[in-house]
Amino acid sequence: MTADPLTDAFPSIERIEDDDLRAGVREAWTTAMAENGLDSLDGVPWYPPAQRKLDLPDETFVAHVRDVVAGALALGEMLIEHRDADLDLDLLLAGALVHDVSKCYEFDGMESTRIEALLGHPYYGVHVTAAAGLPVEVTHMVLSHTSRTNVEPATLEAVVLRRADEAAAAAIRWAATDDLREV
Repeated sequence: MTADPLTDAFPSIERIEDDDLRAGVREAWTTAMAENGLDSLDGVPWYPPAQRKLDLPDETFVAHVRDVVAGALALGEMLIEHRDADLDLDLLLAGALVHDVSKCYEFDGMESTRIEALLGHPYYGVHVTAAAGLPVEVTHMVLSHTSRTNVEPATLEAVVLRRADEAAAAAIRWAATDDLREV
């Protein structure tokens, strides 16, 4: 383990080539952790409402974000290689790393907070990422990564992130069912 809880949780943060972008991602996470009294992200649950419904108490937020990062990068790299897609892997990686940053504000352990009840992570995530100085393209990815908003992805990076998040969440739900249409 390093002395940096953020790098411990998300080693891929060091793969962001742009120094300002990497610093913005670090700022978003550092602020979220500090404002919520977290020394580590290890104990943060994935998504308590679904975990309760599906009896999946051990699913973690860090594992989910790592899955989304891996899936987004794999899909992005494939599109660049096979479709010659004009896709910015640095932006995609940054978006994947912060797409759920506000879950630190949404839940206190397995209990919902007012932020989760009244706003939810796509909206509060916009606040957190904008306050950290991340570019509007990353903030757009945070807002459009889920169907919990009416904002559709407008960039290829945002589409890739949304699909990677959907697949990662479906893989978690798959552990509790043999038919994903039921959850």
